[in-house]
Amino acid sequence: MTPGWLLAAALLVQHGAPPPEPGPADGTADEQRGEPDGAPAYEPDVKPASREAREALAALRVPDGFRVELWAAEPLLANPVSFHVDLDGVAWVAETFRHHAGVPDLRDHMEWLDEELANRTVEERVAMYRRHAGERFDELYAVEHERVRRVVDADGDGAADAATVFADGFDDPATGLGAGVLSYRGDVFYTCIPDLWRLRDADGDGVADERTSLHTGFGVKTAMIGHDLHGLVVGPDGRLYFSSGDRGFRVETPEGRVLDHTNGGAVLRCELDGSDLEVFHTGLRNPQELAFDARGELFTGDNNSDGGDQARWVHVVEGGDSGWRYGYQWITAPTSRGPWNDELLWRPWFEGQAAYLVPPIANLGAGPSGLTYDTGTGFPEAYRDHFFLCDFRGDPTISGVRAFDLVPRGAGFELGEVDEFAWGALATDVDFGPDGALWFSDWVRGWEKTGRGRLVRVVWEGADDDAVVAETRALLAGGFAQRHEDELERLLLHPDRRVRQEAHLELARRSARSPLTRAANQHDDRPARLHGIWGLGVIARRDATACANLRPLLRDPDGEVRAQTARALGDAGDTDSRPALTALLSDPDPRAQFHAAQALAKLGFHREAGLAAAARVAEVGDTDPVLRHALCRVLAACGDDALYSGLAASDDVDARVACAVALRLRRDARVGELLADDDPRVVLEAARAVNDVPIEGALEALAARVRDPGATGNALVRRVLNANLRLGERAHAEALAEFALDPAREARHRREALEHLAV
Repeated sequence: MTPGWLLAAALLVQHGAPPPEPGPADGTADEQRGEPDGAPAYEPDVKPASREAREALAALRVPDGFRVELWAAEPLLANPVSFHVDLDGVAWVAETFRHHAGVPDLRDHMEWLDEELANRTVEERVAMYRRHAGERFDELYAVEHERVRRVVDADGDGAADAATVFADGFDDPATGLGAGVLSYRGDVFYTCIPDLWRLRDADGDGVADERTSLHTGFGVKTAMIGHDLHGLVVGPDGRLYFSSGDRGFRVETPEGRVLDHTNGGAVLRCELDGSDLEVFHTGLRNPQELAFDARGELFTGDNNSDGGDQARWVHVVEGGDSGWRYGYQWITAPTSRGPWNDELLWRPWFEGQAAYLVPPIANLGAGPSGLTYDTGTGFPEAYRDHFFLCDFRGDPTISGVRAFDLVPRGAGFELGEVDEFAWGALATDVDFGPDGALWFSDWVRGWEKTGRGRLVRVVWEGADDDAVVAETRALLAGGFAQRHEDELERLLLHPDRRVRQEAHLELARRSARSPLTRAANQHDDRPARLHGIWGLGVIARRDATACANLRPLLRDPDGEVRAQTARALGDAGDTDSRPALTALLSDPDPRAQFHAAQALAKLGFHREAGLAAAARVAEVGDTDPVLRHALCRVLAACGDDALYSGLAASDDVDARVACAVALRLRRDARVGELLADDDPRVVLEAARAVNDVPIEGALEALAARVRDPGATGNALVRRVLNANLRLGERAHAEALAEFALDPAREARHRREALEHLAV
């Protein structure tokens, strides 16, 4: 959340022009409401226009060659959690008024903790509120609304002058903070716990008259304020991606599946109509925003837990687990945050780290919130392929927007140089507009809502006379649905990533294979090739015959082309590509290996693929955790008893560790057999699987290690003791007592055994 308007004013004064006054809200526009029919008008606390924004903007620091401009300020918007600038330059703002006024923070109600941890549905959470609120329930939880504001520059002078309340009435006691908004092809997607909403303005009056809950069941826990549903973005595969904080979810899909994930945060995806919802990556704490890079890889910034750990820059990969569990937040002893800190699960890769993790790329920032990625136009070459991440710390003097790039490392990445790009503002979200400028939303000050808010543009002065920037703006505003296929094919060569993506998605909607196939084979333009592949992949998900256009590219000289083709064929479920994908597990390019493995994991049992993955995972070891993750998913998908027996008996410790991870992914009780392994790494990885998943059928084997003097080390012993507590029979109590009386054991572990006995 971001302060913001002063520097724009200061720079305009330097250039001899008077600073713009914040435009008042358009009265007639604001009279149009977005409540459901029949609801009384809702009037939250929004401050009037003032000169404060000028003073704040003057303190904002940006690099030489950039200027700052205020685009909108209160009363056109207030308390902006997130925003999106659509292809027409309209700003959609998710405003919060329920922050600590209908949405509580568990830290203020620690007497609820046991009930909180037991909650498994949104309904149970609300029932908990009702029990404790009594007659004040409606007063506490059903007064304030969340809402979406539509803000426009109606006269085209470069500053907003009108706003409508596009939708409000989000005031149910189950409702969290409205934390994500995305306008796309006539739909406005809005994430507001417990729902993923689709809003539509059928009559074009700037107010939503249709609202559909595509999915509900998010926000099982109360957790900490702001750990909500957010991060909306359309991927190059044409699917909607979004993120959930560690309030957890239990969602029943229209197809009859249940996504039960009540103990942590995750990234999810679905088709634009809401179908085929799936969990993509788990083990996150509060991944507020998501961004794809030019390779189609997905990333997020994740918050620290204020327990001695650090915030993380995360490569979001299918099936990945970043290690966080909601219950860790409330562990204070014997180690704050439990395994999270005790086993350094939040650290970037180090030798011997937990093998089930996809570790973060880096520890970056302190309050990661908004996030976006370079579009290819509008900014100078020095910022090409850069991410822009809001770092919100509650004080504008130490907050702002960071810029950085990534360097490939194996199948993953390492962090490049990090700059304080726009510093001195409480930025909550950041986005590139169709004008080529970097926009951010400004919370103004502190952690509590103020009734104020701003949208600020950071403009590269070289873009003022850049013909490509002007062309891009016109192309985006003109849309793509009416364009001829020949023009769309040419646009796959455009320097702006948004133009290329909309062109390939429009061709995919038309099932136009020929122009996409030609682009995929355009050997002198890699970006066009990738967009061609992604477009063909979208078609192949609904029409398997399109896989024939992709398969030859698995043998392409370009490793990135091979990687993206493997991903597309895996998404399409193309079993005919298995032999070629299996061959790619030995590809010289680790990214091709990674995406081939991810594809094979989705294609199910294939003995040759399993054998190849087993051989490769022993070679990789723990030197490339991203690649190891994908190879372990192949092993898990195989379901081959002989393969697992061979891995468990291997002379290679890395193969046995991978076996433990694969069995963990399958929730297979045979992982308990690895508790007898000679290598402590294997034993610990098996213990993590049995205790942490948990795998009930192997708990007895884990508990039995309590009498093994060779079972040492905090991470293993605590899980062994916990297994005895959870099983809870007389024999387990006796074993805990023997352990507590054993002077050879560490005092801290003996104390813990006594605590278990007391329970």
